[in-house]
Amino acid sequence: MRGSAPRPWTAPLRPRRRRRAAFRAAGVMASAALLLPLASHATATTTATDRQPRSGALQRAFAEASREYRVPQSVLLGVSYLQSRWDAHDGAPSVTGGYGPMHLTDAVHALAEAPHHSDGREDPRGDDARPAPRAVRPPVLPAGEVPARLRTLERAAQASGLSREALRRDPAANVKGGAALLAAAQKRLGLPLSEDPADWYGAVAGYPGASDTATAATFARDVFDVMRSGERRTTDAGQRVALPGTPRLAGRADQVRRLGLPDAPDEGTECPRTVACEAIPAPYEKLQGDNYGNHDLADRPASQKTEFIVIHDTEGSWETTIKLVKDPAYVSWNYTVRSADGHVAQHVRTKDVAWHAGNWYVNSKSVGIEHEGFLAQPDAWYTEEMYRTSARLVRHLATRLKIPLDRRHILGHDNVPGTTPSTIRGMHTDPGPYWDWAHYFDLMGRPFHPTGGASGGMVTILPDYEAHQPAYTGCTGPAKPCAPHGSGAVRLHTAPSERAPLVKDAGLRPDGSATTIDVNDTGARASTGQQFAVAGRKGSWTAIWYLGQQAWFRNPWSQPTAVNAFGRVATPKEGLDEVAVYGRAYPEQEAYPPGVPVQALAPLPYKLLAGQSYVVGPRVPGEYLWAKTFDPAGHKVIKGREAYYEIQFGHRVAFVKAADVTVQPSNQ
Repeated sequence: MRGSAPRPWTAPLRPRRRRRAAFRAAGVMASAALLLPLASHATATTTATDRQPRSGALQRAFAEASREYRVPQSVLLGVSYLQSRWDAHDGAPSVTGGYGPMHLTDAVHALAEAPHHSDGREDPRGDDARPAPRAVRPPVLPAGEVPARLRTLERAAQASGLSREALRRDPAANVKGGAALLAAAQKRLGLPLSEDPADWYGAVAGYPGASDTATAATFARDVFDVMRSGERRTTDAGQRVALPGTPRLAGRADQVRRLGLPDAPDEGTECPRTVACEAIPAPYEKLQGDNYGNHDLADRPASQKTEFIVIHDTEGSWETTIKLVKDPAYVSWNYTVRSADGHVAQHVRTKDVAWHAGNWYVNSKSVGIEHEGFLAQPDAWYTEEMYRTSARLVRHLATRLKIPLDRRHILGHDNVPGTTPSTIRGMHTDPGPYWDWAHYFDLMGRPFHPTGGASGGMVTILPDYEAHQPAYTGCTGPAKPCAPHGSGAVRLHTAPSERAPLVKDAGLRPDGSATTIDVNDTGARASTGQQFAVAGRKGSWTAIWYLGQQAWFRNPWSQPTAVNAFGRVATPKEGLDEVAVYGRAYPEQEAYPPGVPVQALAPLPYKLLAGQSYVVGPRVPGEYLWAKTFDPAGHKVIKGREAYYEIQFGHRVAFVKAADVTVQPSNQ
């Protein structure tokens, strides 16, 4: 995909202050207790920007809002954590137009964007044996049809008396706006403004505007889990915030019924019980002539093993995305995850093949998951609830389908290789450099960590997401600087110096032009969790083998951007000066039966050269799914004798023939 361009950032405004009845003494004491862990930092100043207040200001804002609106502070902190992890994002909107720590939504401006499969630069099916699916003009959701869950900032302004601009830009005002919404919901449910957090389960469940009981209950359960376990972190603005855990806290789950939401239909989706999931099937229909859409019926894993899970973002709203996946002339993916409440829809069964990755080999061996959002918001961010729900879904699918939880099997759409030299430039770039892979894998219970010593011969890319803020352009327009933001990607140079040029990607730029720092330019980028063979070290710099060349990135011991690792690497077999690199692992010519045209192997414009090493992923068979008929009885899986290794070759993965390489320990 290519990112959208929402409104620029403007300076925060101070809110109008209003006085309300104070909480009872016990509530004040509870609020004071929540401030105690931060007492030793009371005089500290922030390290983020000169605009930011003192580092305890946000915690005090939660305490003040708690007293003013008589909402337990732990409830406010728990809800806010699941929406924003307490970050303010300099007043910039989330992927769905949510503002501030409480994620108050004002998303009208974001809803006219086209989902990324509509941009015309990639054939999501990625099979040159068939013409690309025809382009579909995405529907535009009129401003008057924007759902209530994307208009909570308007309601917060009415409930609090604070201006919309203050709610967008001032974190303290934003917290008060969220507290006002929770208090109003509590009253609407006929419940008291109780000091006991357990009494607020229904109001919490309704906060993100879920459309069904299961989704509301899942959100409330996640908030109360955080309240039980506790959390503590320093926000993007240098604010130290703590939520002490209350292990024995029990929520009144029966209150969810007071919301009057319908039950989600139980239609046998392939989701874990820990997420709220519904079936919204992508249609399998015959179109004009021999054309059909918008996926292929299959019999995985009996027909082919599923090797990959591909992470996407939609570049459009939930409503627009759902309309499109229901269009038989459009394309498809297996699941969509909603941002504000983590609701999941399944569109294609995991046994069938969705058209999503732009590479037919990857499609036939993967599951695709879309996430509601936009890559290139000025300060792109996804809700904690979406990260958590998606992580539970991926962990469930990985267990079911026997897919290892690592970055060789859990790919971003931006890690999927082009199929031939001509398709490389059109491959998509979501979820992009702002997706927090480290946090995502933490939530899946598979955190990245060192797996070797300094002599292990490999590194795992692992910058501190929040502190690591490389400059990007292109978020709001060509060459325009993006707002500073945490990133899990490091930039790669031709020499150990910031002044050295960025490495070049011969596939992206056949003319030899320079790589840029555009948010969509993946030519000199390595992302969190990806592993590379070490090609050299000099001072605070580390070199890796990348696209057939040495690529240097800054990796100081005081603030490392990678950790040492050990594993297996592939090098050209003795006697070979170079090895061809492929974007798909197709069988040899002799494997094709009569009636099935031989698919060209089409090497990519890169070489794995003698003396270079690349980290090895799974050994995969040469396979091709021949699927050109509406009746799946006419489909065939062609399996060859030729085997391949997936390798981490650049920002995207690639494939080499097993017969061409020697696989050995990385420290040899």
